Amino acid sequence: MTADAVRPPLPPFTEESALAKVQAAEDAWNSRDPERVALAYTEDSVWRNRDRFLSGRAEIRTFLADKWRRELDYRLRKELWAYTGNRISVRFEYEWHDTAGQWWRSHGNEQWEFDPDGLMRRREASINDVSIAASERRLVG
Repeated sequence: MTADAVRPPLPPFTEESALAKVQAAEDAWNSRDPERVALAYTEDSVWRNRDRFLSGRAEIRTFLADKWRRELDYRLRKELWAYTGNRISVRFEYEWHDTAGQWWRSHGNEQWEFDPDGLMRRREASINDVSIAASERRLVG
């Protein structure tokens, strides 16, 4: 594996390294850059995102590009829930609006599994959406 394919912090995770991994993920996703985000996953990473099943970094990249074309002004917060060995569990919420201007808050939980080089090889995400008024937004700035 090349040095640029290593994504510290590496497992096994401590509280400090798990918190750093969660923050790095939050920062990357808030960039809304599918290329940047996809590089955190193994080439053969598998995902369950709601009712969608994805396989491989290329499919993840395409999914993310489509997501951020639909979910405008996306803003995310992640919170460490638990960690052990090479796994991290997070809760999250994000806000976005659709092309009609309707705002949404999406709540969810993710389970992550990492390879020895710190790349995510598995992601399981359960997500629910709630429509909100623009005045109810919490994730601004």
